[in-house]
Amino acid sequence: MPIDVEKAMSAPISPMEFEYDQDKVILYALGVGAGVPSTDKDELKFTYESGLKALPTFGVVPPFASLMKTVGHPGLKFNPMLLLHGEQYLEIRKTPIPVKAKTINKPAIKAIYDKGKGAALLLECVTENEKGEELFYNVFTLFLRGEGGFGGDSGPKVEFALPDRAPDKSVSLKTLPQQAILYRLSGDKNPLHIDPGFATIGGFEKPILHGLCTFGHVGRAVLLAFCGNDPAKFKSINVRFASHVFPGETIVTEMWQTAPDTILLKAKTAERGLDVITNATVKLNV
Repeated sequence: MPIDVEKAMSAPISPMEFEYDQDKVILYALGVGAGVPSTDKDELKFTYESGLKALPTFGVVPPFASLMKTVGHPGLKFNPMLLLHGEQYLEIRKTPIPVKAKTINKPAIKAIYDKGKGAALLLECVTENEKGEELFYNVFTLFLRGEGGFGGDSGPKVEFALPDRAPDKSVSLKTLPQQAILYRLSGDKNPLHIDPGFATIGGFEKPILHGLCTFGHVGRAVLLAFCGNDPAKFKSINVRFASHVFPGETIVTEMWQTAPDTILLKAKTAERGLDVITNATVKLNV
């Protein structure tokens, strides 16, 4: 059944509650590779409850379950196994990020674009605390394979060229062989990332790392290179997921500062030289 854009866009999505505490903040940090070296004071701030700080990219965790609201949503009918996470935008709207909170996540379909062989669904979500203060704003871009051709708008084409010079800074972060097992405990239990059988069905030789785990490693690289590992300096991040990472591989993030508040970047695997994050921008608080 083709996508009914008008029906899907007009149907509301009910808000979702999500409560987190210091343990969830620490577990997320470990899931994206923080804590190495384990006694480094700049790592302990993300892994030890004394003086604990949340990594900026933790902001994708509270609204993540909202993605499941797209399955069975009015006007949408697609096979969840054919869903790909195409892009991610995250904006931090309250600094410092609280290390424990009861949140309300308010999702809505922002746009649906006809990409020919598939459809791009943009799900936006505002995360608020109990006081109604906005903590995070996310846009999840989901690519629904096989659901294009319904005659809709193809959407904007956003491409940009990286500067024609060597990166200003480059950070290499090695992932653990069990990185995906750790990351899935932050809410994404897709068996593609742990079950070899499901990985084979998905066309991979073995389970792959979550895209948002790669996203977290890239966020950490920017923190290290341009923020002095201070999460208060990190405002927003927008990325395109270009390919997959296997747990145990090294993620190399190459960064170019094009303005005091703007970092352009891409990330690749050291082992295969494969671009895994492209068309990426980070905005800083300066």
